[in-house]
Amino acid sequence: KLSDYAFVVGANVRLYRPNSAGTIFLDTGSVRITNWEFGSFFGVEKKFIANKLKVTTTVRLDKNQNFDPLISPAVSFIFAPNKHHTIRLSFSSAIRNPTLTDQYFYLPVGRAILLGNLDGYRGLITLNSLNNFRNAAFPSRDTLEYFDVNPVKPERVQTIEAGYRIELFNKLYIDMNGYFSVYQDFLGFVIGVTADIDSASNIIRGATAYRVTTNSADIVTTHGFTIGANYFMKRALGFNANYSWNVLDRRNSNDPIIPAFNTPEHKYNLGISGRDMIIKLGGKNSPNWGYGINYKWIQGFMFEGSPQFTGFVPTYDMVDVQINKKIISPKFNTTVKLGANNVLNNKQIQVFGGPRIGRMIYLSVLIDLENQQ
Repeated sequence: KLSDYAFVVGANVRLYRPNSAGTIFLDTGSVRITNWEFGSFFGVEKKFIANKLKVTTTVRLDKNQNFDPLISPAVSFIFAPNKHHTIRLSFSSAIRNPTLTDQYFYLPVGRAILLGNLDGYRGLITLNSLNNFRNAAFPSRDTLEYFDVNPVKPERVQTIEAGYRIELFNKLYIDMNGYFSVYQDFLGFVIGVTADIDSASNIIRGATAYRVTTNSADIVTTHGFTIGANYFMKRALGFNANYSWNVLDRRNSNDPIIPAFNTPEHKYNLGISGRDMIIKLGGKNSPNWGYGINYKWIQGFMFEGSPQFTGFVPTYDMVDVQINKKIISPKFNTTVKLGANNVLNNKQIQVFGGPRIGRMIYLSVLIDLENQQ
């Protein structure tokens, strides 16, 4: 019967009207960029086997004004035979519309220009063949390799994901998750060159490099695994740890696309925390204190950005700390938190070409209005 099903519907509309005056987009002179996109989804959920198995199916429709509409279905299964074990399995598909920069970018950076790509580009020269031409004792135009770049289009992905969560001794919680994703039209960029070559001497009088957004012509896959654990010894002391592994596989593709995956293969966190603690202040008990100390380790990885900003980001680590106090009142609850990210001021870079990042101290106040009486 209909009451056994749960339905979810939703929609969103976005309108972009950037105004960069030609500084980063192609909106020079009287040109004005307007871009809209629309999305809607419909989901159905039903429980089976005495409510131990929950099955959810969804269908989503996305449309950007510059691209055809795309449909992405998904289905998930969550089986909980008891409160201590949960098994998850899902099959999903999704799309990623090219961003405003993917479509309209125009940013000169020295001798290179970063370009969006709505209409495609023709007659670009590969960087290697131009370098070989420049270094040849007797250069020949026949050695130059030309290529075209097709207009950019939405990226599509299909993913299978499995997970398992277990609770032990009412204190230890372990959650594991693995995934495998297959990408079509993976978004990245290629680098090409235009050159002004003297017809008589074959001397290069000038050249400009372009980084052009494009899609992979081949299948790209990613796979990975995460595991996390939380152990609550007592209110004043708990432990948490998590590890993730992520890999991009180009499957021996010869496609010149640079995928800009920009994700470390290995990273982990280790932390201790406390909550709902009572401490003495001025001889009186002060309840509802908490704290957290977390250590992060991130393996070095190749960061692929613009031609000038592609390089290796070294391995780095940092320590974050925070202390918090919850103030409870009849009308609302307030949580005050004082913390520091990278408290040891271990200055490191997280993107190649970016600044070195040090300590950041913050104070936050969170007011929970749902507690109003």
